[in-house]
Amino acid sequence: MSDPFKTPETSFVSVPLMKLKPALVELVVADMAATLAFYRRLGLEIPAAAGTEDHVDIELAGNMRIAFDTQAVIRSIDPEWRLPEGGHRVALAFDCGTVEQVDAAWAELTAAGYQGHLAPWDAVWGMRYAVVRDPDGTPVDLFAKLPG
Repeated sequence: MSDPFKTPETSFVSVPLMKLKPALVELVVADMAATLAFYRRLGLEIPAAAGTEDHVDIELAGNMRIAFDTQAVIRSIDPEWRLPEGGHRVALAFDCGTVEQVDAAWAELTAAGYQGHLAPWDAVWGMRYAVVRDPDGTPVDLFAKLPG
């Protein structure tokens, strides 16, 4: 038989479960104006004067927000901060609504000079998918459910 002080009770919870809800995605950017121009092309409503700011916070649907901070702002908060190496740490995805809109968004963004990463394809999980990169190299997925 085990000593009671060595075997914790399984029904006892010592830390209450947190009930958090996602509210904000933050991107660190090298060039605020260039990054905001990219996201305006994806339909985000961003004031024209925001490109001169060091921090921009935009409300999205569903009580979500997206924030953009310059590298200088991040370094002012965390002087040890460095750019990540060896791949991305976050990706964003935009629902284009239709297969045709995925292709149109890809064509418009790459024609505007943004880096296409993965050209549109029909994914095995039932979606039309493409990936472009924003000015800082962050992958931005474009997708829509395949008909049928």
